[in-house]
Amino acid sequence: MNAIETPPDPTATSATPRTGLDDRTGYDPAFLGPTIPLPKPSTTGIKTVVLPYTHFSVVFRPDRRLAASTAVCIDGAKILEDVPRDDKWEFDPRVPQAHQCGNDIYRDNPLDRGHLVRRLDPVWGATAEANRANVDTFHFTNAAPQADVFNQGKQLWQGLENYLLDHAAEFDRKLSVMTGPVLHDSDPPYRGMQVPLRFWKVAAFIQGGKLASTAYILDQSPDLTRDYERAMAGAKPGDPPPLGAFRTFQVPVTDIVQLTGLDFGPLPGADLMPVTRAPAERWKRLESFEDMVVRS
Repeated sequence: MNAIETPPDPTATSATPRTGLDDRTGYDPAFLGPTIPLPKPSTTGIKTVVLPYTHFSVVFRPDRRLAASTAVCIDGAKILEDVPRDDKWEFDPRVPQAHQCGNDIYRDNPLDRGHLVRRLDPVWGATAEANRANVDTFHFTNAAPQADVFNQGKQLWQGLENYLLDHAAEFDRKLSVMTGPVLHDSDPPYRGMQVPLRFWKVAAFIQGGKLASTAYILDQSPDLTRDYERAMAGAKPGDPPPLGAFRTFQVPVTDIVQLTGLDFGPLPGADLMPVTRAPAERWKRLESFEDMVVRS
């Protein structure tokens, strides 16, 4: 599998609107054997829409115009790496366009459309099935604004699934991966939406015959230094918020639960990362894949 892909054209859209998503079966909670439900808000009052695609599903929040969570089944032994990327983004016809972040959010600025479900993750199975999954990942419901900088932290984030699949080779190379933005009320506003400053990922797999999980945070919070103050002072009305360089952390699954208010079913109890009491040691900054805790 390729760890990193070339960023897509931020203005590309498909000439022909996609329809016919009603036959999509979406994420399979029993893909690994134990039931791992879609992560949904555990509190009432937050409206979401579940959107099934090919091998993945999106739990969408119309009020934020972004996904609350995504979940994908990855069969590493069946991935088709030669499926050409589509690069044509479309609105999902099952959600009003006004409730989705389209090209108006990404045009003429340094923001990328960050795939939540990576393009390659659901691209497995028969050729037609893999091609359909590839196209499905290019819906605006599966994207969130991210800084266009590329550094070590972002490279680690984009390669997490590859590393975990290689680690899980002896266990049939299967993963269930949940990803989403941390949606906070204080996220900076921009063009009628709010830009999330953090993203989370929780991976589940079978290890030693038992369910195991690990969790990660990608942080693009601005560096609150004089450089940030100068950037803010020089900002013009309508400019996107200045974002920081990406930092990637491995964190306890319970911290993702607290940050997002989502229910992750059995995954907090299957976490491979020991929870330490010292706050400074609770989040493990990743400088390389070798820093990850993936064994019990």
